[in-house]
Amino acid sequence: MATSPVTSCSVAHRWAIDAGNFRRNYKGVLSGFSQWEQKDHASDWILLPRNCGARLSIDETSLHDDLFTILSNKDGHGKSGTIVAMVRGTKASDVIAQLMKLPQEQRLAVTEVTMDFSDSMMRIVSAVFPNATIIIDCFHIIKRCGEAVEEIRLKEKRNAVKEQNKAKAGHKKKLGQLVKARKAYRKKHPKTYKGKKRGRKPCRLSKKFVPEELSNGDTKIELLTRSRGLLSKSRDKWSPTQKVRAKLLFELYPKIKEAYDLVDSLRAIFRNKTIDRNQAGTRLHEWYQNVADSTLREVKSARDTIRDKEDKVLNYFINRSTNAPAESLNSKIKHFRALLHGVSDLPFFIYRLTVIFG
Repeated sequence: MATSPVTSCSVAHRWAIDAGNFRRNYKGVLSGFSQWEQKDHASDWILLPRNCGARLSIDETSLHDDLFTILSNKDGHGKSGTIVAMVRGTKASDVIAQLMKLPQEQRLAVTEVTMDFSDSMMRIVSAVFPNATIIIDCFHIIKRCGEAVEEIRLKEKRNAVKEQNKAKAGHKKKLGQLVKARKAYRKKHPKTYKGKKRGRKPCRLSKKFVPEELSNGDTKIELLTRSRGLLSKSRDKWSPTQKVRAKLLFELYPKIKEAYDLVDSLRAIFRNKTIDRNQAGTRLHEWYQNVADSTLREVKSARDTIRDKEDKVLNYFINRSTNAPAESLNSKIKHFRALLHGVSDLPFFIYRLTVIFG
């Protein structure tokens, strides 16, 4: 348990011992939690200066009922020696006050810090690590543009729902007209009328509305719903089914195609391993112009977000550093929290994190 994110109940079940008794004894005696020097303030902040390295990542995650800002060391690779600091909340002044307790020589030795688009985190890093190069993670850049494509997809889906509801109302109205016509016919031509027979019913009055199907068997709403995954990938990662669906989607909705092509061209810039920072800057400005020539305000909004922090975005091309280690650590913490079915004892949970990842 000191090296792996496992629960006391799973260990007790494995060795057929009383889970409650083992949990109490592990927390009170075996774990060393009672002698931990940071126990009193663990709910608000912890610092592990020994793990501070030259390359750091900063991210936020949800623990208990609040967000925690987590500073991690890339060289820890999500194992022991990864967590440098955890501070409750995301307010820049509060986090800076705690991180400034790190030794000055360690703070000045930090050369790069990766992060997302958060302005508060940028202020934190600028104040605490003045010599560090700030790098905005390329994943979050593409994610921000992907949100623009998602906005357009949802807009088209809402329009498709309105169109289908309109067609359904028209179908219902048509059936109502048939009911009236049939009643009038029967009144005028009763069944007992000599020599007259009812003909074949022109339409079943119980016939349900069936929306129009496309060539792949999807309706328009289903097509837009099932295209969410493929729009978040590059074309070379599409399955054969997704390629068919994408072809139909782009034929019916050219705005989605235009937005996807713009985002995919930006993705190609970050995937190119042969260009340097200056060449990337030139290509990024060409991409700005391509976005300006379009009429998609959603993509233009994403472009403005990137352009405002262009220097930090282009720093990625110096060492190709990403925030993947921080995201991996965040995922492991969430998985551990899920195994515990939530965090009931926050100080002890943070202690376990420091033992496993610190």
